Amino acid sequence: MATVLVVEDAPSQLELINSFLRDSGYTVIKAYDAKDGMSKAINNRLDAIITDVVMPEISGFEFCRLLKKNPVTQKVPIIICSSKNQPIDRIWGMRQGANVYLTKPFTKQQLINALKSLVE
Repeated sequence: MATVLVVEDAPSQLELINSFLRDSGYTVIKAYDAKDGMSKAINNRLDAIITDVVMPEISGFEFCRLLKKNPVTQKVPIIICSSKNQPIDRIWGMRQGANVYLTKPFTKQQLINALKSLVE
């Protein structure tokens, strides 16, 4: 099954996404911020990355840009899961390199469907 990096600074949200993915058979690598996420993205073979937008130091938007600039990670699909739900946020997220933009709260099925659209 696919390996997914989840980058989320809120522990409860990280665990929720982790449980959704593990229950569906995915292998999950967790990161609590974009710096840790970038390191894990470079050092692991990933099928997809799920990231929050509002995080300390490096935002999810900036994280997307960093991933797309790096030859090791530039082809890995990205799902943004964010509470930022305005149309401009979605447009900006897609312009930064995200493949899918989900707004919180989302259901397990919405997340799994988004992931399946990218990795299967």
